[in-house]
Amino acid sequence: MNIQLTYNRRQTTTTNVGGLLIGSEHPVRIQTMANTSTNDIEGSVAQAKRCIDAGAELLRFTTQGIREVESLSQIHQQLHANRFNTPLVADIHFQSDVADAAAKVVEKVRINPGNYIDPARKFKQIDYTDEEYQTELQRLRARFVQLLNICKEHKTAIRLGVNHGSLSDRIMSRYGDTPEGMVESCMEFLRVAVAENFQDIVLSIKASNTLVMVTTVRLLVWQMAEEEMMFPLHLGVTEAGEGEDGRVKSAVGIGALLADGIGDTIRVSLSEAPEKELPVAQALVDYFADNQSIRYAHNTQVCIEDHTVYYTNSDTDWSLFQLHAAAECGRLLWDHHCTELVLNNDHFAAEDLERLSKDILQAARVRMYKTEYISCPGCGRTLFDLEQTIAQVKAATSHLQGLKIGIMGCIVNGPGEMADADYGYVGAGRGKVSLYKGKECVLKNIPQEEAVEQLLSLIESDKQ
Repeated sequence: MNIQLTYNRRQTTTTNVGGLLIGSEHPVRIQTMANTSTNDIEGSVAQAKRCIDAGAELLRFTTQGIREVESLSQIHQQLHANRFNTPLVADIHFQSDVADAAAKVVEKVRINPGNYIDPARKFKQIDYTDEEYQTELQRLRARFVQLLNICKEHKTAIRLGVNHGSLSDRIMSRYGDTPEGMVESCMEFLRVAVAENFQDIVLSIKASNTLVMVTTVRLLVWQMAEEEMMFPLHLGVTEAGEGEDGRVKSAVGIGALLADGIGDTIRVSLSEAPEKELPVAQALVDYFADNQSIRYAHNTQVCIEDHTVYYTNSDTDWSLFQLHAAAECGRLLWDHHCTELVLNNDHFAAEDLERLSKDILQAARVRMYKTEYISCPGCGRTLFDLEQTIAQVKAATSHLQGLKIGIMGCIVNGPGEMADADYGYVGAGRGKVSLYKGKECVLKNIPQEEAVEQLLSLIESDKQ
């Protein structure tokens, strides 16, 4: 069966972020997030300039407290003084008062519905009566309206950013750790915004598991349509990793949704310098922007037989070929219930094509061939050298087939985003690391210089 590749952009409303218009009437925007400490004003300004020069149309900074808000205001002023007018986004977790303050100094604030008013997830089952649940929703509404009013006054946009790993215990009590729960976590806030006539909103639902990510975003689109909402969407695979693995995994998740016509802004989250994310994001955007009705992009042919996808593409650049193949094949594997993938391209060696096909199958969670590393891109909350640590962990564990190992910069999304990992390495403070087995923290606050060896010992002890 030959497959005709089509691309029809989902229609959305337009969101204004400091003059940058986001939605279906505008190009898909690309963005990244600084990994400097926000309080390092000089370093943050320098990195911001590099990212903007590399193509960033939005730039996000972690904003843990009021001190970071003040620093972000100075970063904003210095960038504007140097004619770098790219909108800045404050990334907020846990502290709603910080969101209020940040909304007065930058063009957009990102809040996480899972921890905006709710405490950090405890991974405990808490039973709420219907009355108690409604009381919590009223508390959510009252607090969120305060932020909406500030944003209206200062013409500040909002991103509602749901992460798979940080659903509130309240949502978990009703929906569990499910796509339905992730969607409801977003919709609770969105309904308040609509009732308050606040329109400058972008939504994101992210996960490190590409299948969960795609399934959930599709469900959110359906739910919004049911409630006659058409807000734009931001796409990303939360903890994609680095190198070819990170690029392939990002392309599988983001590409599947772009192929659906879903997505108005994207970020490719790599455990590398943020400016390295942008060419990858731009390549994905360009691929789907070539023709918005019917694509025969790059002389691509697709055939599906006996649960196998046969993908043929004449790209001559390997980096582009792997992105294009991953972007198309994730959706094809899932939607056609395929379990095998054969890549064809006369420009590349057969062994490289076979390796890439396996990487795509693994990124799509169809089949595991090797150790998978769920590693965050890092941000101002990360208190150790993430790239160096990933290299050390990989060197010690890459021979272990079929394991999933999380390498997370901090506790904010760490335990949740690596919830399906077998083991986890999570930053616990300056020079300190906690190790996880599944969702359980088994070693707390151990010295960073001992952490990799301790992780390996933990894995080896479980094999005995």
